[in-house]
Formats: sequence, C-alpha cells, structure tokens
Amino acid sequence: MFQRSRTITTLALVVLMALTAFAQRPRMSNNDATKPETTTTPPAPAPQTVKAKYEGGVFGYPHKMEGTLNFEDANNRLVFRNDKEKEVFFIPYKAITGAYGDTHAVQPKAASVGSVVLGSIVPFGGLTGLIKTKVRYLTLQYNDPDSNAAGVTSLRLENNDLLGSVLNTLANKAGLTKRGDVFIRKKE
Repeated sequence: MFQRSRTITTLALVVLMALTAFAQRPRMSNNDATKPETTTTPPAPAPQTVKAKYEGGVFGYPHKMEGTLNFEDANNRLVFRNDKEKEVFFIPYKAITGAYGDTHAVQPKAASVGSVVLGSIVPFGGLTGLIKTKVRYLTLQYNDPDSNAAGVTSLRLENNDLLGSVLNTLANKAGLTKRGDVFIRKKE
C-alpha cells in the first residue's frame, strides 16, 4: 500500500513539473487578431517659449533656476533663458542625441515638514508624509562636436501635455527618431 501511494505521489509530481515547464514556454502573439487597431494622435506643436525649471546637467551651470525654454529656429538651437530673459545656455539641435520625457512622484516640502511636526503632536499625523505630487521632466542627452561639450540635462515642465508637445516638437526639429518612448539620433 505504501509503495502504491509513493508511486502515485511521484507520478503527480512529475505531471506537475511538466505542467509548470509548459507554462513557462515563450508564447507567440498574434497582434492582428488580438489587438484592436489604435491610432495615436501626435501632440500639438509646442509654443516657441515654454516656462521651465533647469535642474542641472550643463557644464558650468550647477544651480537650479527658473526660466524659459525657447525654440530658436533661426539659429537651429534650443535656448534656456533665466527669469530676467538673459540667455543662460543653448544646445544646438544637431548636438541633441537623445530626448525623453519622465515623470517622478515627489513629496512637497510642506508635506515633509508637516509629517515631522504633526507626527510628533497628533497620532497618525505622520501620514501627511504620504502626500506626493507628480513632476514632469524633459531629459536631453547631447554631444556638441563644435565645443566637445557632452552631457545629460533635465528641465522641469508644468504638465504632461506640455511635456509631450515640447518633446515631439524638439525631436522633429532635431531630426530624432522615435524608439519606444524615447527619441534618439541614429548614427550615420
């Protein structure tokens, strides 16, 4: 009797292992049959001037600053101007090698202070630390052959629609190719 239950248990384990291995196989997708056709409309063109916050990444400009991002088509470059409209730096369109939009959830300063203060006074007051806001960044990778300047910089934009339109407009002006969610410059 013991021998028989042992054989059945062994057989059940072998079948279970075979089913598990079968479940792990790569599956073929039939995109035409299973996915409905979706068309994505490109974002609206970006305005010539957009409010932005420089977050860092350009050599010689280590501090964050508020300002505007300007498409200067006459000189084929993207210009960042500070809040006094003084040109701070520029990146030529031809120097941009990659661009993408990114969203981060960050905790506002008031919520972090509130969680410390309320957490010590009120029970469950520290839960204000769970408050998060979404921040949108335009991240650019550049390599300027004229000046040998290269790097990655990020600019904070107001909302997701603006980020999409600026990213798409910049990619078109710089001659970048879309690959997934990012835009890149293909090697010639």
